[in-house]
Amino acid sequence: MTGNAKAETNRNALRRSMVFLSFVVLLFAVAVWNIRSGSVNISLKETLEILSGRGDPGSTAYSVIWKIRLPRLILSAVLGGALSLSGFLIQTFFRNPVAGPFVLGISSGAKMFLAVATIALSGMFSDMPVSAAVAASFAGSVLSMLIVILFTGKVRSMSSLLVIGMMISYICSAVTDLLINFANDSDIINLTHWSMGSFSSASWQSVRISAIIVIPAFFAVLAFSKQMEAYSLGEGYAGSLGVDIGRLRVLLVLLTGVLSASVAAFAGPISFVGIAVPHICRMLLKTEKPILMIPASFLCGSVFCMLCDLAARMLFSPTELSISTVTSAVGAPIVIWLMLTRRNRNGS
Repeated sequence: MTGNAKAETNRNALRRSMVFLSFVVLLFAVAVWNIRSGSVNISLKETLEILSGRGDPGSTAYSVIWKIRLPRLILSAVLGGALSLSGFLIQTFFRNPVAGPFVLGISSGAKMFLAVATIALSGMFSDMPVSAAVAASFAGSVLSMLIVILFTGKVRSMSSLLVIGMMISYICSAVTDLLINFANDSDIINLTHWSMGSFSSASWQSVRISAIIVIPAFFAVLAFSKQMEAYSLGEGYAGSLGVDIGRLRVLLVLLTGVLSASVAAFAGPISFVGIAVPHICRMLLKTEKPILMIPASFLCGSVFCMLCDLAARMLFSPTELSISTVTSAVGAPIVIWLMLTRRNRNGS
């Protein structure tokens, strides 16, 4: 290796180390900011005392932090990371940086199945069981993804495939609207609230269940990072290295479905995070290597969703915005910029 190449390698390693360090610092900084912000003002000193277990359990601040803000914070971090990681998986599968769960109809499929489950179980339960919501969302997410995959052999243009995904999203939305006509008022309210996207219903139970789903999925994705890197360079190249393409595709679909379903079940549809965040990581890291992109996407997605949730709570307090309103306002310009830069690069 020449001196210039070695220097460039060292610069890249330093930059990537700084990016990861920045993500970790931002994660803790935004977490403290989130916990302190709200209608009840809590000082930094009191916040640290409560989090360290030295606060008064009977105080209002203690209840606000441990029962409301902390579960919501952790849930937004876990699900934000899951959504970003699912976006990276889809982009790896299609080798297209503008693919994402929202664009490909996965969120709409989850909503349709959740509507079916809500109406079907309304006579048995006053509130939808969490397990049923997760199962319904998972089934809808995977089904939508599988339908898109069926078209991969029929359509060669990725732009056409993305349009098909959007059409699937519209079809699922139409079926959901049709089902709503047969739902009672309480079911309609629940579905409407879910479709807006929010972390306001966070609880320690939802945190535990989502962590049980997302954390193993994260490590499973990490375990297949080398195969994903080979796949991203082309199926022929991956096959020459002994990668089972069919098996890897199935795993990518299943892991994407699991991650997307967990987000849909506990927070509703959240748009543009799965598209924008992986691209932000690519720009910062200057690489597409899955072994780096996987943890970076998860950390950046956590910070992104925590910030967006803070904005949703505080911008027009006491009125709370839906999380998708904020993520769309931030993520959509990033996607537009991405498409313009890709077009300019292809045209040059």
